[in-house]
Amino acid sequence: MKILLLNQCFYPDVVSASQHLTDFAVRLASEGHEVTVIASRRGYDDASARFAKRETWKGIKIVRVPSLNLGKESKLRRSLNFASFLAACVLRLILLPRQDVVVGMTAPPLISFLAALFVQLKGGRFLYWVMDLNPDEAIAAGWLNERSVAARFLNAILVYALRRAEKIIVLDRFMKERILAKGISGDKIEIVPPWSHTDAVRFDAEGREAFRAAHDLSRKQVVMYSGNHSPCHPLDTLLGAAEKLQDNSEIAFCFVGGGSQFSRVKAFAAERGLKNILCLPYQPLDKLAASLSAADLHVVVMGEQFAGIVHPCKIYNILSVGAPFLYIGPTESHVVDLLPHLSESGRAASHGEVDKVIRHILESAQSDVLMPLSSEVEFSGRYSMEALLPMMVEAVESQPTHLPSRSLNASNPGA
Repeated sequence: MKILLLNQCFYPDVVSASQHLTDFAVRLASEGHEVTVIASRRGYDDASARFAKRETWKGIKIVRVPSLNLGKESKLRRSLNFASFLAACVLRLILLPRQDVVVGMTAPPLISFLAALFVQLKGGRFLYWVMDLNPDEAIAAGWLNERSVAARFLNAILVYALRRAEKIIVLDRFMKERILAKGISGDKIEIVPPWSHTDAVRFDAEGREAFRAAHDLSRKQVVMYSGNHSPCHPLDTLLGAAEKLQDNSEIAFCFVGGGSQFSRVKAFAAERGLKNILCLPYQPLDKLAASLSAADLHVVVMGEQFAGIVHPCKIYNILSVGAPFLYIGPTESHVVDLLPHLSESGRAASHGEVDKVIRHILESAQSDVLMPLSSEVEFSGRYSMEALLPMMVEAVESQPTHLPSRSLNASNPGA
């Protein structure tokens, strides 16, 4: 089949969505499909990074389009960056021939609308891979007023894409419930969580010691938050704990990754003169096992209003290295669903419970549990690439490419 994948980030970008889409594309190409990817020439987190305009990599044809780099300091700047990328995508899609299956993701939010429209105009089938929900995310973050014209317009665009999709892949039951609430039929919604990178991420004793030595952490109890730093994952409670524990020289807080709130973490530490906070950029996939293994306690954070809007995918790689973790977030979420299976390693607190978070950190520091925790590693197999990637491939290969595509005026029972 001829398969088109649309998303802002792709190889060699290292953010999570890029890594998962790259895994997916490589598997599709290895099974003989003709895979084309349209992505941005700029890095997703580091927009100063520039990638090749065109290349063929592992049998995948990659077309990267230009976009503005106005920074992420304001909503307007971010919107203009997204708009420039989408405009470049439109020009590229006009020149592209019909595809059997088009897979649209969610970065930037309107990319799925372009995927749906491309299929309506040129034929083929549209599969919507929902990594996060917008404008729901923007509304929950306070960026958009739910009753505003912009919010209503973006929601209409989202619903259009959802209704036009032949199949919708969501990441957990909470995301499915939100989409059902938009009037979408449950028959075409399938839950496929984002997989852990078990081919590259596992407990790495040697890498652990090397990482800790390189960053002066060898004699520390390392509390790590690794991943996207965004308003969806508010870090105030964890930062409050770091501030209160600043005089405890045995505990270090390590923030690894990027995102719009990464600079805020740096500023928080600098303004208060906190020497117990270390900030490091995203780690490449071949170094990820070492960095994740270096933590004595990982932290997974979800904003109170974000269950079903975003997904805590970092939990799977944490389980793969068998590390204890502390969850800070709402009592109804995917991580809470997992906790009964993880009695050895999982701890939980709510936002604002700084003293409880500190208690969990100190208790973890006194624990005699050695890493990795074998039961957690075994449980993580349910969320491994080997278990979940074939489900994604099947979702694409099961699309009936021989049927004529619906026209723009075709009836749609979900419309």
